[in-house]
Amino acid sequence: MSSQSAGWYTDPEDPTQERYWDGSAWTDQRRPQEGPAPYRGQFGQARTADAPQYGQRAEHGQVYGQQAEPAPQYGQRVTQQGGYPAYPQADSGFGYRGQGSGTTPDGQPLSGWWRRVFALILDSIIAWFIALPLTGYFYYQSSQVMTSWLEDVMDAARAGSTTPVAMPPEVFKYAIPASVIGYLVFFVYEYLFLVTKGRTPGKMATGIAVRLRDVPGPPPRGAAAKRCGFDLVLYLAGSIPIFGIFASLAILLNYLWPLWDDKKQALHDKVAGTNVVRV
Repeated sequence: MSSQSAGWYTDPEDPTQERYWDGSAWTDQRRPQEGPAPYRGQFGQARTADAPQYGQRAEHGQVYGQQAEPAPQYGQRVTQQGGYPAYPQADSGFGYRGQGSGTTPDGQPLSGWWRRVFALILDSIIAWFIALPLTGYFYYQSSQVMTSWLEDVMDAARAGSTTPVAMPPEVFKYAIPASVIGYLVFFVYEYLFLVTKGRTPGKMATGIAVRLRDVPGPPPRGAAAKRCGFDLVLYLAGSIPIFGIFASLAILLNYLWPLWDDKKQALHDKVAGTNVVRV
């Protein structure tokens, strides 16, 4: 059958099946016999009617005569038209990760959790010093009240008193304004850096940035306001006695969320439609 043109023929090993002849040898491609019994062609083999000719498009879109694309090797990026990944990509570690867990839809790598933590610590320190001219007075007055209270506690202990010394409410009188001002300064600090550069100084130091999940570049003002405003509301709620316990849990949950989220988004990222990416 060496001179027979490529096409589907009755499988010599199983007459109920058709097998593809590539023009020089039998392939492993088989399919059930379909339609009326095929006519007998050369070499006593049954050939299907109207077999596709050279250059003609077959049932599954393959154009006969075109060279097939080579199969991708393990770990090789497979792309669709336009250059976007077509399949889950191999990543360091075990198995494969899809686009949702490793990259944005256009292929930019997402930041790891620890980079975000270190960036937040650096930004918190920087914003604290920026806010100090506005919060210094309240911190000083609060420390004076706390020092006086600790002295009363020590005096009561030396006197053998078992009655606890209540913390004076003046502590909250100064501590709450200091916290509120600090949170507002952090909001402005983060918002301005995100809309202008897409990254705060802390994020610059750790090599990460904030962007819309589907659009590269610094996030627009609306998205940045949602992202920073979500944190601000939680921080302000955390300054309220008693209710602050629940707000503090929500803050913790917000920053831990990327650890199990398939898109590595914190809750403030989901509200704003953003991702933190490697730069």
